[in-house]
Amino acid sequence: MENNRITTLQIDGCRLECQWHGQHHSDKPVLVLLHEGLGCIAMWRDFPARLAEQTGCPVFVYSRQGYGGSDPFKHDLTIDFMHDEGRVVLPAVLDAAGIDNAVLVGHSDGASIALIHAGELRDDRVLGLVLLAPHLFVEPETLQGIRQAKQAFETDGLAARLSRYHLHHTDDTFNRWCGIWLDPQFESWNIESSLPTIRVPLLAIMGEDDQYGTLAQIDALAAVQPTLTKRLVLEACGHSPHLEKSDEVLASMNAFLKQSVLR
Repeated sequence: MENNRITTLQIDGCRLECQWHGQHHSDKPVLVLLHEGLGCIAMWRDFPARLAEQTGCPVFVYSRQGYGGSDPFKHDLTIDFMHDEGRVVLPAVLDAAGIDNAVLVGHSDGASIALIHAGELRDDRVLGLVLLAPHLFVEPETLQGIRQAKQAFETDGLAARLSRYHLHHTDDTFNRWCGIWLDPQFESWNIESSLPTIRVPLLAIMGEDDQYGTLAQIDALAAVQPTLTKRLVLEACGHSPHLEKSDEVLASMNAFLKQSVLR
């Protein structure tokens, strides 16, 4: 049955919006999309539908608490907020959605959450990872990009653009996300210790012009997991490869799934 209606899941008393694309009941793994730090279901645009069509895999996408049509944040984000999402929330989402076999497709913060989940839990349901502009550690470029986003939010209309997606809690969502990333304590945040225990194939995709990080991020991943990691670096591409270079990303994902996951 094909279903692209937005529905909800209840996770520990929190309502999260979610959406399926493609054949929900399939013998292929579900591609679970984990959005960026200011993302949500709608901000993936048509990528989930195109991904389901091109790969033949069902696609499941959800908005984390505080984002999109999910319930607003109830507490400030902590230094470990991505660890909490990877260790606690994501397993509960997979349980609630009835997903037994998955490939995690994470963008930015979502890619970091996928790495934490795969490395620290070693969940047998997870068969592979696709990482779009992942963060493994904090770089000066990351903080500079967030400072520029903060200025754009305050003076250049970013608040109005984001309000189409995050509705009445846009200010709260942005300020909590921006606040934790720019907290001086967050400069030491690093998830490289989660990488050695990953046992599934990885596709790491990054744009050469990513305004939130350098290729050192995926180079570090490949150094720790050289046999499991495939790298794709895209020219003239920033922080959202799946939107800026969608054809190339879809082709590389399709090849990766066929060669490394669906064998």
